[in-house]
Amino acid sequence: MALSPSHPFGRVLCAMVTPFTADGALDTDAAAALAVRLIADGCDGLVLNGTTGESPTTTDAEKATLVRAVRAAVGDGVPLVAGAGSADTRHSLELARAAKAAGADGLLVVAPYYSRPPRTAVAAHFRAVADGCGLPLLVYDIPGRTGTRIDPGTLVELADHPRIVGVKDCSYDLAGASDTMAATGLAYYSGCDELNLPLYAIGAAGCISTVANAAPGAVLAVRDAFDRGETGTARRAHRRLGPLTRLMTGGELPGAVAAKALLGVGPVRPPYQPATPDEEAALRTAYAGLLTGTG
Repeated sequence: MALSPSHPFGRVLCAMVTPFTADGALDTDAAAALAVRLIADGCDGLVLNGTTGESPTTTDAEKATLVRAVRAAVGDGVPLVAGAGSADTRHSLELARAAKAAGADGLLVVAPYYSRPPRTAVAAHFRAVADGCGLPLLVYDIPGRTGTRIDPGTLVELADHPRIVGVKDCSYDLAGASDTMAATGLAYYSGCDELNLPLYAIGAAGCISTVANAAPGAVLAVRDAFDRGETGTARRAHRRLGPLTRLMTGGELPGAVAAKALLGVGPVRPPYQPATPDEEAALRTAYAGLLTGTG
């Protein structure tokens, strides 16, 4: 699809898992194959080295290697956004530059975690990464993991930066997202699958979906129906995704664990643990129900 400032990386991107071999090493062949399948199944682009990509447990070298492998597999026309966030601004800059050199088109940068810097320091962090790399950047607002909310006022300030182009929103604050979209030109991407349709309905660019690892067609069907003006169809498609979405992103089972249980692309790295047999059975039942229309 044609890209634009309103959806700079497309509309439906998959937050892709990072495949590992049976002994836990990075599996670039499996990553390449998965990336090709996701694009063939309709995803506009891919987000690598994010939360679902288990970025806290991959090395800097592995992150760059993954971007290079996926870029070689999907070619130059597919938007690739690479996670480049850390608790250290200097390290984030290093990750951003490495991602650019490996072939990324954009960056996903989370708020600095653990240290919980004040508002002005959070803004300075994002500006430093945007200034130091040259790639367009999505601000990743996920306070449930970082302990730091990127408040709407900060986002309005950051919107003045020419390379800060959007937000991956996991704030669960629809009112704040709506206000920020109204006040800025930032492209909002839902980062919580259960809110993909609500955010899209109030003006979001699209979504960065964990569920799309397993069911890209079903995620795309919601967007496509809404774009056609078939809001009832979109609502029903969104609700059909509900059981699988709740199991993959809405409970205690981390998205990476759930997606890998369905995809069979290797183990997760500790501290994650694999899905139990009961958890995997529930996932497969929800997935089968989605495919057959009985879920």
